[in-house]
Order: sequence, then structure tokens, then C-alpha cells
Amino acid sequence: MTLVDYHVHTARCGHASGELKDYLQKAREAGLGEIGFADHLPMYFLPVEERDPGIAMAEEKLPDYVQEVMALKAEAEKMGGTVVRLGIEADYVPGHEEKLRQLLRSYPFDYVIGSVHFLDGWGFDNLHYLDGYERWDIDELYEYYFQRLMEAAGSGFFHIMAHPDLIKKFNFRPRRDMKELYRRVAKVFREAGVCAEVNTAGLRVPAKEIYPAYEFLVAFCESGVPVTLGSDAHQPEDVGYAFEQALRLIKEVGYREIATFRDGKKFAVRI
Repeated sequence: MTLVDYHVHTARCGHASGELKDYLQKAREAGLGEIGFADHLPMYFLPVEERDPGIAMAEEKLPDYVQEVMALKAEAEKMGGTVVRLGIEADYVPGHEEKLRQLLRSYPFDYVIGSVHFLDGWGFDNLHYLDGYERWDIDELYEYYFQRLMEAAGSGFFHIMAHPDLIKKFNFRPRRDMKELYRRVAKVFREAGVCAEVNTAGLRVPAKEIYPAYEFLVAFCESGVPVTLGSDAHQPEDVGYAFEQALRLIKEVGYREIATFRDGKKFAVRI
């Protein structure tokens, strides 16, 4: 059985720590078949002077990131064991698609993770902007977030969609029954050919629940949407975090495979 951790950040994003080799060593100790670095793409959707170095790397640092991961990838190949993949996590912000396309085409990513962290400029998963929730009816917010997520999935830029129900991070929960909305999202994912990430970082935040929620993962499985694994590691000790629990969840809803990626192509691995 080959497990992967495809959602690992580096210190370049401004809110992670540790050397790349330390993340790889932790992956080896955890017995992972692959580790994928997927640091935050520069904030291409903002003017340079408004970009926050504590959220994502500066654009001039992107070539250095790629070079460092590729160097570790070559080193890991010589050592054998855990394989290193080059990924990136890119926010989807409507209206800035051409810049996103240019950046993603410039580098040999094995996979691109898509995410939604901003709704009309509001960083809803940032503790500093928690008061933004007071301006929303929670059910309407969930509807709006998932609409943006579906737009991102259908954009054609991404192989994997990160933490699909990130909107629950601070444990603001909807009043409505979510099953129908989950099914709508799953249908869009399937038609777009994207993979859903089972992300264990949700256990480390107020939500105290893996992304996606159980019923959401059921909807993905029933729709034939493939899944992969990510810890959203921001320090080496996070690599492979709670993967035993994630694996139990994945199997419980009916999955027998996870998706892996190489050179932008998807492969299925039995679990």
C-alpha cells in the first residue's frame, strides 16, 4: 500500500517552518510512498504592493522554490524510498485567470492543488478576519463558498481541490441539510475530472473534523470522484498527520483507491 502526502508547505510561504529535507525525513519515517510539496503560489490576484509575505511567497521566489524541490527530488531518487513530487497550491480568484495560467504553465508541476481561501477579498480562514462571519447568514455563506469552489473545480487549472469544506474551519456550522449541496459539488468535480483532497488539517483547527465531512466524502464516492491525501503540513512533524484516521474514513465510505500524480497525469493506487 502506497500512501502519499501531497499537501506540504515550505518556509517560503511565510507561515511554515523547517527545511525541505526534514519534511522528507518525516515522510520516510512515516513510511509514505510519496511526499508532494505544494507551497502557496504568489498572490497573483493582488497588486505587488498589497501582497502579504505571511500568506504566500513573493513572485520572484517561485523559481527558487521550484529549483529547491527539484533538487530534493533528484536526491531522493538516488536514495530510493519515498518519492518527491513538485506541486503548488493556487488560490482561485475569478477575473485573474490569465495571470494564473501564465504562472502555472511556466513550471513542470506534477500536480496543481486548487483552493478557495478568499471570498471577494475576505480571507475567511484567517483568524484575524474572524469578524467577517458576523456579516453573513451562515447558510448563505456556505452556498456562496461552495459556488466559488465549483467555479474553481470547473476552471480547468487544477488536478486536486484542497480541503473542500474549508469554510467550516472555525466551526461555524450551517443550519440547513447539506446533502443536496454536497451532491451538486461532487457532480461538478466529477464532470471537471478533478480529485478531492482528504485533508487532515481540519483535526487541528476548531472544526475538529477532517476535510471533507463524512457526508461530503460519501457524495464524492457515490459520484465517482477520486480522492488523495494531504496533511497541510506547515512543520515537519505534521507530515502524514492522522493518516490512519483518514484512511479508515476513506475506506469506510467505499473507496479502494487513492489518486497519485506524476507530470500532470493521474494514477490510481490500491489502499
